Amino acid sequence: MVRLNPLYQDSPANRNGLNEWKRVLIEKFEKKMTNRGNPFPCIPATIGFSTNQLRYGFVGDPRKEATVRELADILRDYTESSHAFGDYTSLIVFYQLPDDIKKTYSVEDYEQLFWQQLSQIAAKDELPWPEDIPVEAHHPIWEYCFHSERYFMYCATPAHKHRQSRHFDTMMLAITPRWVLESFNKVESRTEKIKKRIRQRITNYDSIEVHPELNSYGKEDNYEWKQYFLRDDDSAAVQCPFHRKNTASSLYD
Repeated sequence: MVRLNPLYQDSPANRNGLNEWKRVLIEKFEKKMTNRGNPFPCIPATIGFSTNQLRYGFVGDPRKEATVRELADILRDYTESSHAFGDYTSLIVFYQLPDDIKKTYSVEDYEQLFWQQLSQIAAKDELPWPEDIPVEAHHPIWEYCFHSERYFMYCATPAHKHRQSRHFDTMMLAITPRWVLESFNKVESRTEKIKKRIRQRITNYDSIEVHPELNSYGKEDNYEWKQYFLRDDDSAAVQCPFHRKNTASSLYD
């Protein structure tokens, strides 16, 4: 079966074959990842880009059912192949936003769209939720899962202004497997140094303080879902908007 939206690996030849809107977004993303004068805060992401370990997906209007199917197919394909891409891999997803969304949507509107996307693609997941991950999001070790893989989710939008680390010219997802993060965290002394550099970069990059919900996975006061979509101020949703039909038993039920 041929996928309508296969995973994209960037290269000069591949980029020349892209539709204009896709090529423009890749070029803008490249500029963000390679800006030495104002370096992007997430150092592992810039390494993933420079070593060509990132993979990309392009989808349509996030309000449409067809887009949900596209995204589910792309994430499934990525999940099945990601271990071959390298220890700094992530999946970057660009949406083709209609003008009415670009012109009228607030950060909170995009937040609602983001959680709708996660809930809707989860409904298309063909594999059960991992038994060792609680289904209830308000748990320190909960994280988003798809196709039995654990993921950290990141969303950027055109509406973010103060938090430039969460700004992009279209709605964009960065989806990172937990095994990538675990590999990064193996050498604790190095990890702590890089985390300090990342926080300093965020301070330089954004015109607002580091969001109070940024934390480390597994800590008792950490909730991953609160970090997936950071608002353009210090506020956060009281409850996780993610909903998934519980079709699997969990050790934490």
